[in-house]
Amino acid sequence: MIKTTLKIEGMSCPMCEAHINDIIRREFKVKKVTSSCKKDLSEILSEEPLDEEKLRKAVSDTGYTLISVTSETAVKKRLFGK
Repeated sequence: MIKTTLKIEGMSCPMCEAHINDIIRREFKVKKVTSSCKKDLSEILSEEPLDEEKLRKAVSDTGYTLISVTSETAVKKRLFGK
């Protein structure tokens, strides 16, 4: 799994978070997406790397600005730390 973190400028409320989540789900094959207007972040879990240019276009089409994109291998948390 790959965890992609987006730094997004312009989100100010839960509806903004929902708009970003909806567009990410529509445009990309993802397992999970969560956004936080307080942190200006969206975190995406996917099996394949996401196209950064396509991410930038999807976010800008919703009226927000994508500041940065970082990706890393997602580490699955195990129950009881084992």
